[in-house]
Amino acid sequence: MPAVAMREVALPAREAGRAVGAFNVILLEHAEAIVAGAEAAGAPVVLAVSENCVAYHGGLGPLAAACAAVARGASVPVVLHLDHATSPGLVAEAAAAGFGSVMFDASSLPYDRNVAATAEVTRWCHDRGLWAEAELGEIGGKDGVHSPTARTDPSAAAGYVAATGVDALAVAVGSSHAMLTRDADLDLDLIAALRAAVPVPLVLHGSSGVPDEGLAAAVAAGMTKINVATQLNKVFTAAVRARLAADAAVADPRRYISAGRDAIAAEVTRLLGIIGAARVSTRRPGPC
Repeated sequence: MPAVAMREVALPAREAGRAVGAFNVILLEHAEAIVAGAEAAGAPVVLAVSENCVAYHGGLGPLAAACAAVARGASVPVVLHLDHATSPGLVAEAAAAGFGSVMFDASSLPYDRNVAATAEVTRWCHDRGLWAEAELGEIGGKDGVHSPTARTDPSAAAGYVAATGVDALAVAVGSSHAMLTRDADLDLDLIAALRAAVPVPLVLHGSSGVPDEGLAAAVAAGMTKINVATQLNKVFTAAVRARLAADAAVADPRRYISAGRDAIAAEVTRLLGIIGAARVSTRRPGPC
């Protein structure tokens, strides 16, 4: 089926108290594996392509086309999402490539400039039917919003959503990007307070650092979109290393990259079960 709009999966998930898994794509094999894992779970899924990944490939076009092709062949709803874009030009490029969702990241800017830039991009997206996500960047911590010590204030979050018009908000509740260990301690009371204060779906970034029970609890407390990147890279790399260690003579990349692809698929299926997305209806909803 063609890629679906984020609202078709995120809004029903929020109403039902479950979550949608958003998994970062780096290689074609990531996209194939993420969709295969979602199909095994019977769940919708988000293919996320970050601005850093676009830079790695030297442009969005080829990977966007590959993700769109994988989505068309899927038996479950697939959303194409541009993640952590800091350039309005890249947002426009993603829209032209068929992406239905963007996360515009102005979190490094002072609050007033963050609001102005995000509101402008959000209006542009809404005029074209795109879903817009943002991240509130005024909160502190040594590493800014990406610090595990940073926290999003519920009243500030509600004001930010009202001022920008965004469709979803990434909040700081104790996780941090690119964690290699899974020991982040989420503030569940804060998640519940944010869920009560903010009228749009909440997004958890840095989910790779959260243990399984923490992810399940975060969804129960009010998180709707769970972003995962590093955890997939960990299982991919471990599987490739094991395959190469088992056969020092292997030279065909298909023989070891496929091990990584299979590992990602299995992990996606497992994580979708943890966040409550597995075995939900995959019938495409009507217009909303």
